[in-house]
Amino acid sequence: MTSTHPQGREGFGLYIHWPFCLSKCPYCDFNSHAARQIDQDRWRRALITELDHAAAEAGREDRLLTSIFFGGGTPSLMAPDTTAALIEHARSLFRCSNDLEITLEANPSAVDRDRFAAFRQAGVNRVSLGIQSLREDSLRFLERHHDRQEALTAIETAASLFPRYSFDLIYARPGQTVEEWRSELAEALTLAGDHLSLYQLTIEQGTRFFNDYAKGAFILPDDEQAVALYEVTQQIMAAAGRPAYEVSNHARPGEECRHNLTYWRGGDYLAVGPGAHGRLTLGDGAQRHTLALRRHRAPEIWLSQVEAKGHATREKTILSAAERREELILMGLRLYDGLDPALFARLGGQSLDSALSASGLAMLRDEGLIATDGPLRVTPQGMLCLNSVIAALLP
Repeated sequence: MTSTHPQGREGFGLYIHWPFCLSKCPYCDFNSHAARQIDQDRWRRALITELDHAAAEAGREDRLLTSIFFGGGTPSLMAPDTTAALIEHARSLFRCSNDLEITLEANPSAVDRDRFAAFRQAGVNRVSLGIQSLREDSLRFLERHHDRQEALTAIETAASLFPRYSFDLIYARPGQTVEEWRSELAEALTLAGDHLSLYQLTIEQGTRFFNDYAKGAFILPDDEQAVALYEVTQQIMAAAGRPAYEVSNHARPGEECRHNLTYWRGGDYLAVGPGAHGRLTLGDGAQRHTLALRRHRAPEIWLSQVEAKGHATREKTILSAAERREELILMGLRLYDGLDPALFARLGGQSLDSALSASGLAMLRDEGLIATDGPLRVTPQGMLCLNSVIAALLP
């Protein structure tokens, strides 16, 4: 059953986590695990079982599913039959928008044309490729399994099979100059569709790069160089008609990732799979509340718990009204369009003005870090110190 009426501007999404990769990248702090042997049938059954549980938690009568996102890990290691079964099952559980966005993340090393064609046949209509660099030396530094030619082939394959595709690049790599990045980004734009994700390399605790960096194994660009790389990124992408709509994401207007917009706009989303996080608004009136959910992180424990009791929920927390409003501010200000006051009031139960520090807001406007007109939004200068901006806005 389908409908053309969206649930709300924020949408309602389903996130499915596939935790397996060929190997663990040294910069990655996601819940991903190297695995050679995967019992695809067992995992398919478990994911469908937890999807049933998640749908029951959400309540289905007034829900309109607007996006499905297969993340990881490397979801392109999933059997296409599993992808198809999960999409079909989600469609049977919910009313779905006619333009339901179904994204699958993929790495070039796990791509061949027949496999991608099978994902397209399964219903995937948007693919996101983890390219990370178009330069051989950087691919080696990042310890990617693919080389430049495999990256180019994967992009070409995605472009030929899927109506929408995107790929990721990482910048601010050791020794990278502005001119080198300008050249690489110019080449990327000749290959890109309507969306690109461009991430600054960050060193996350718990990764191998964290230890390597602490030991002086490599040096990252200093703050001045990192700012220059960020600024040239914004200039080039805006000139190419794909301005930033979020801190690290660029798209032609109308081609933004709808699933991620659901997160940033504070919408509800289901979470299925190891370590997956979900948000659900339940109840009415005074009983209305937001539930934060997290599934068990370890794949084998997740699998055994789902098989034993139908789900592997590790945490289920009711957010306080203040926590919910803070989350809306934290996520919403990542967007270049900023926070919609009407949406904030509907989801946060309070006007946006009353939820902010008046003195902090005045100071940030005086310093040019918050726009003085329109919705509450961070200026390009403010995006360079977003965490500090948000801290000043919170009471």
